[in-house]
Amino acid sequence: MTTDIQPRLTQVFRFVRCSYADGVAELVYAFDHGEELIERVRFPNAPALPAGHREAFDQALKLLHLIAGVSYYKAGVSPRIDVAGGPLDDATADLLDALYLHGLAEFAYRNGLDLRGRIAFPRGAAARPAAKALGLPHRTLVPIGGGKDSLVAVEAIKSIGGDATAVWVGNSPLIAACAERTGLPTLNIQRELAPGLFELNRLGAWNGHIPVTAVNSAILAVAAILYGYDSIAFANERSASAATLEYDGQQVNHQWSKGYAFEVLLGDWLHQHVAADLDYCSLLRPYSELAVTRAFAKLTPYFDVFSSCNRNFKLLGPKPADRWCGQCPKCHFVFLALAPFLAKPRLLSVFGRNLLDDENLAPGFDALLEYQDHKPFECVGEGAEARAAMAALSQRSEWQEDALVARFRSEILPQLDVQELALEPWLQPSGEQRIPPRLQSALAFFA
Repeated sequence: MTTDIQPRLTQVFRFVRCSYADGVAELVYAFDHGEELIERVRFPNAPALPAGHREAFDQALKLLHLIAGVSYYKAGVSPRIDVAGGPLDDATADLLDALYLHGLAEFAYRNGLDLRGRIAFPRGAAARPAAKALGLPHRTLVPIGGGKDSLVAVEAIKSIGGDATAVWVGNSPLIAACAERTGLPTLNIQRELAPGLFELNRLGAWNGHIPVTAVNSAILAVAAILYGYDSIAFANERSASAATLEYDGQQVNHQWSKGYAFEVLLGDWLHQHVAADLDYCSLLRPYSELAVTRAFAKLTPYFDVFSSCNRNFKLLGPKPADRWCGQCPKCHFVFLALAPFLAKPRLLSVFGRNLLDDENLAPGFDALLEYQDHKPFECVGEGAEARAAMAALSQRSEWQEDALVARFRSEILPQLDVQELALEPWLQPSGEQRIPPRLQSALAFFA
């Protein structure tokens, strides 16, 4: 693609059209009257769509078009949004307005933008009749990300004999290895971003974090109707709902599309617009990061394949030489969260080094503790649970002499309220969840 468009000066972002044929969804966007940006999502070995599922599929595909557009909208943050086919019903517009505002909050913060009052999807269409149940098979799509959380969700479902498929979007060999290790059937969907997006970036487009979990969720809603699944069970903890920071009166949450507010919005929308028997939930929602990590510490068969290091999953640029770079917030948090629940030699064998005995990593761990810094813009737990984990280690002889634990004991711990550092409360479930009855018994896995 060659273009002379200046993305930051565009006035209209257009959702041009979407289509599906032979296992390929085509999603088309444009700025002003510039060249089309065409994204393709490939569904492997796609079966023929049952005639009675066509309307549900079309609704799910339309939502995918609207949600995936966030990757392109951010390039110009045009003041007007135009949707082919006309205005949306209020429920759809509400979902998209919230997703684009809160899902792009980190992007806006880092770029010095304020999107409040700027994002307004066209609305005014009549509400659709409530979707009916399609009689979808009692099977679950479990998204695999390569890290500990999705593997805990897999094992929880396996513990009740649930019929599930490990699914992922993209071509990460690390995720593929984790999916294979689960022993479940696998489904690998490919998302091909429009090449023109990279040209826009070269021309000075706005760039930054997008709510990719929302995009993957919309892809899996299409997959559920296409292949026949009645539930999509993500592995997002309650910690994901906690904001990273507050800025100028707005909460900024790196994980907003992993949080409970988005889960409720999308789950209700799918029930209303796609199928009454298609459930979207997070199986880990009642639990903190620490509770999930405690469960994962028992899943030793995964220790040699999993990685939560985000540098493994970058679209561009070099990957770490092994599964753990040891430098990023995800490496730091997973190490810290596992430490209270795993024998120290075993933990060091997973990471290949002791991250808590490296003084150079102090700033990274300080951010996790929210000590002299805000929580990192990463999928990590709350500052309070990081402090609880570090406090627990500070009481254990095998960790006390390590540089960062010793520093915590002498410098940070005296400034904290000891009553707020207990580990046990973080291991108790909350009641906030939307897990369907068919999967409720999987929660016994955490007992």
